[in-house]
Amino acid sequence: MRILSEAHYPELPNYYRGKVRENYDLPDGTRIIISTDRLSAFDRILTCIPYKGQVLTQTARFWFEQTKDICPNHVVAYPDPNVVVGKRLDILPVEIVVRGYLAGTTGTSILTLYKKGERRMYGITLPDGLRDNEKLPEAIITPTSKEFDGGHDEPLTPDEIISKKLLTAEQWQTLSTYALALFARGQKLAAERGLILVDTKYEFGTDENGTIILADEIHTPDSSRYWIADSYQQSFERGERPQSFDKDFVRSWVVERCDPYRDDIPEIPLALVEQTSHVYISAYEAITGEKFVPDDSGVTPWARVRGNLAPYFQEKQA
Repeated sequence: MRILSEAHYPELPNYYRGKVRENYDLPDGTRIIISTDRLSAFDRILTCIPYKGQVLTQTARFWFEQTKDICPNHVVAYPDPNVVVGKRLDILPVEIVVRGYLAGTTGTSILTLYKKGERRMYGITLPDGLRDNEKLPEAIITPTSKEFDGGHDEPLTPDEIISKKLLTAEQWQTLSTYALALFARGQKLAAERGLILVDTKYEFGTDENGTIILADEIHTPDSSRYWIADSYQQSFERGERPQSFDKDFVRSWVVERCDPYRDDIPEIPLALVEQTSHVYISAYEAITGEKFVPDDSGVTPWARVRGNLAPYFQEKQA
């Protein structure tokens, strides 16, 4: 299978390896971000999914293009299907999650908190009587702290964000305005594709002038929850979760066979890997309305990326 399992190129400077993406900071103030095909869960790498990196990079590219009139983004160039060159930013210490429905499974999700009896959360009061997966009266922002050292993100209110000096009042106003506008655009375009954009997370940073800029990725299958619109009403009435791009085959398979936080991970079956790859590709095509065209040029994906990044090698001597 053609997979990009790693992307270390000694010819590029200031290498940093994340769980899924590998980065290089160039002397001109830009950053090369390479999306590999690694699949991360349980704070470890489980396997690699063919074309996952290309799907995520190109889905984000679609959305950056569709929203560039709303707010500035970090994109400078796309030298390869798995690569974006972006402005190097100081990432703001608040993660912005926008939610349009009472959904979620994590400890900080509004559905989890709501089912515990909480109604006041993230500085917002939700009404009684909401059901699982119900559309909210309006989209809300549920910010959390962004722990850079591996700690757990904690829920925040706008007042806490400002009082703790995580952001200034002006920054929070700009951030929240951008986030709600991006989400509204995302929901509108998703609806035109027969999809519901349920919730999503955004990451923002500031440049050398203090300008707030959208970074990371936007509205991808990994950063967002999508439901198939035709499945929603019937599923909601039955109290079931609407149909979605379910990429958790591998995660579920692993949990059934071991404690993923303590045990060695069993070898993932090829059929499961291929199934997950198909879901990512299907998600790309549904979200963008475009046919996914895998880039199989080059002897290997690693060699293809290296060839496309060759013009940046000279930056090392700059």
